[in-house]
Amino acid sequence: MITKVIDNLYKIDVPLPKNPLKSTNSYILVSQDRNLVIDTGMNRKECFTALKAAFEELALDLSMTDFFITHLHADHGGLVSEFITPTSKVYCSEKDSYIINLGRDEGYWGRTKNFLRQNGFPEEILAEAINNHPGYKYCARVPLDFVILKEDDALDIGDYHFKVISTPGHTEGHLCLYEPYKKLFFSGDHLLNDITPNISLFAEKLNPLQQYLKSLDKISQLDISLVLPGHRRIFTDYQERIKELKLHHKIRTQEVLDILGRQALNGYQVSSRMTWDLTYKTFEEFPVQQKWFATGEGLAHIKYLIDQGLVERTEVDGMYLYKCKCVSV
Repeated sequence: MITKVIDNLYKIDVPLPKNPLKSTNSYILVSQDRNLVIDTGMNRKECFTALKAAFEELALDLSMTDFFITHLHADHGGLVSEFITPTSKVYCSEKDSYIINLGRDEGYWGRTKNFLRQNGFPEEILAEAINNHPGYKYCARVPLDFVILKEDDALDIGDYHFKVISTPGHTEGHLCLYEPYKKLFFSGDHLLNDITPNISLFAEKLNPLQQYLKSLDKISQLDISLVLPGHRRIFTDYQERIKELKLHHKIRTQEVLDILGRQALNGYQVSSRMTWDLTYKTFEEFPVQQKWFATGEGLAHIKYLIDQGLVERTEVDGMYLYKCKCVSV
């Protein structure tokens, strides 16, 4: 489905069958010189068919088309390798482009698996979780020659003059595009209106929630009239949404402290006791993939609390256990 947003700007609903996200928003900017596609969807038949049909309907010349990938997740960049031409540029951040090009690299996924194992994720479902992970199943199949963008870089497409905004949190290298004259903000998964961006921890040294909150503060300083997110509805009241997201994470961190109390639990145990907006009665009924993402989100909040000095970590027989130092944030 193609929706005209404003002159020369279109939104494409790229379907994600059997995925809670439902679809990815791909945006197409058309100009007489170069076109720009912002995000593509997963590398799967349904996404390819929808995006190809949109390109044909808009009579898009792919030899004159470049691609901007907001972040590494396959529902945003997995399909780009199927549409690029020898004259296409593919823009991304340095950190996320590196991971995109790892694809199904055994070392990368092995390190992720070991981190989840250390945090109590059940061994018997780890392999299934990896094999069915969208980033593993639907990633780009060939390495891409990315053009690296960073904070404050400029990207001009027709009469759109974008400033690159670095917004780590959802991923370490997440990028947004801001058009200060038209006051447009392409937010990827940094700012969503109908759903809360997943902030997960799958690596030892990061603190994605702390990064995310700082990135929210950064974009709150911008003058934005229209937010064009990676999923669900386009919206306008971004300041109110930022407040809602900050409150959401404040409530979640307190919930983690309440769960820990005076007991020591691993990350999987903490996540299994958190509140989730899903239709299943118990955590054990969750599909494996939902358990994976829930555990990652729980760990992000735990790491945030560790760095705040409110939770401590110990290691027992190769497994990390977490214990609360106090009961309120």
